[in-house]
Amino acid sequence: MAEHIIELQNVTKYYDDNLVIDNVSFYVNKGEFITFLGPSGCGKTTTLRMIAGFDLPTSGKILLHGKDISLLPPNKRPVNTVFQRYALFPHLNIFENIAFGLKCKRVERTYRNADGKEYTRRERLSKEEIRNKVSRALELVDLEGFEKRAVSTLSGGQQQRVAIARAIVNEPEILLLDEPLGALDLKMRKEMQIELKAIHKRLGITFIYVTHDQEEALTMSDTIVVMSDGVVQQIGTPTGIYNEPANTFVADFIGESNIFNGTVVGEKKVRFCGHDFACVDEFEKGDAADVVVRPEDIRMCEPDRGALKGEVISVVFKGIHYEITAQVGKYEIVIQSTEKREVGEKIGMDIAPDGIHLMHPNYTTNLFDGVITKRNTVEFADGEFECDVTQLYPGSHIDEEDYLILPSGEKLDLTGTEVKVEVGLNDISISDDENAGGTTGHIISIIYKGDHYRIIVRTEEEEEDFVFACEDLWNENDYVSVVIPKDKIKLTLKHPDEHKAEVAR
Repeated sequence: MAEHIIELQNVTKYYDDNLVIDNVSFYVNKGEFITFLGPSGCGKTTTLRMIAGFDLPTSGKILLHGKDISLLPPNKRPVNTVFQRYALFPHLNIFENIAFGLKCKRVERTYRNADGKEYTRRERLSKEEIRNKVSRALELVDLEGFEKRAVSTLSGGQQQRVAIARAIVNEPEILLLDEPLGALDLKMRKEMQIELKAIHKRLGITFIYVTHDQEEALTMSDTIVVMSDGVVQQIGTPTGIYNEPANTFVADFIGESNIFNGTVVGEKKVRFCGHDFACVDEFEKGDAADVVVRPEDIRMCEPDRGALKGEVISVVFKGIHYEITAQVGKYEIVIQSTEKREVGEKIGMDIAPDGIHLMHPNYTTNLFDGVITKRNTVEFADGEFECDVTQLYPGSHIDEEDYLILPSGEKLDLTGTEVKVEVGLNDISISDDENAGGTTGHIISIIYKGDHYRIIVRTEEEEEDFVFACEDLWNENDYVSVVIPKDKIKLTLKHPDEHKAEVAR
């Protein structure tokens, strides 16, 4: 059984009132290459910094070999970090850069006195020891003979290897790498991916790597931790995550995907894009499902021989394959194939059962806690919306003084009544006019689902999320107002057994 070298237990991190890491738990096996993967701002670098000791968790524990190191300072942890900007000293040559930490290091040595008694003393490393360690580190990163070279004479990839040598020369148990290839060009980045994996194999120590580049993660990692919004979305091997994504975020972020709304219509049978397909996932009949089909799993054929028939609307050559987009009714389907097709050509498409992956939808409706105002509107999600309060009491109506009149004739003032608010995914729209809707926020996520976009808008103060379907393409980070028709807001009493509304006097 693999040894857990690092373990995070229910770790949460706030910066002031901003939640950055939300109750994260996972472990890292000794000697593995594990990658934290996610978009900018997802919390991956903060997680790395907490492991390094540069940041402390607000709550939860970080364990090293089973011992809590959550409050241990960085210099007491057996880790070293390689940063994106390398942080090399320009006034020192390569040898001096790598040896810098060794010259500051103290080691305990055991001696015997004249009486034969043992004693220990903390001493600096000798020049010979430093020279041997630096030579070994340079050998590991294939930079032998570069000792006297100036940093300014090195390429980006060579500087990166010097930074790695400076980190590994101290013989850490864990090497932390924070987007170390981000400053390199594409060709050098691909070469360094292979080089880093080879260095990891030669050293045999634990690598914890941070990147937003999916290809880097898939190329180098033994294990990938996919993060979004401070939450771990999925942990697994590269092939496992690619072939079996846990949700639409992972499917959309890792590689290319066709994502559709589907319905399970029988045993291992799902309907999407207007057709029934055999699949391998077992869901209950009638269940809604998010359907993921990778572009390379779609086989083109003659128009009348495929399960789906469509027209090619775009062809892009990607070097090793063509990316072909076909229009099938109202749906767009992306195909990757070594066979070329022409725009306007009619094609058939087939998908094998093991090329179809079903997932339970993350979102089926929007739910909020709200409060009725004196104007008989409802406040929720940092905003105020027109609504029909009579749905709270069937058979009731509003009189000319804006009181709620029950069927019995009782008059109620609903001001301050706590309610549950539900809004469907198809009942929300957005506008770039800040005053058009009941609240405002920024778009934080856009996922295309074949015939529409699934958009998430997050409000600023309470950070409430609105999830909805939209035919129009917007941009992430757009500032928008949220529009919900009055008749699309469903209200129920939050405390139905308590008579919160006051009888009007």
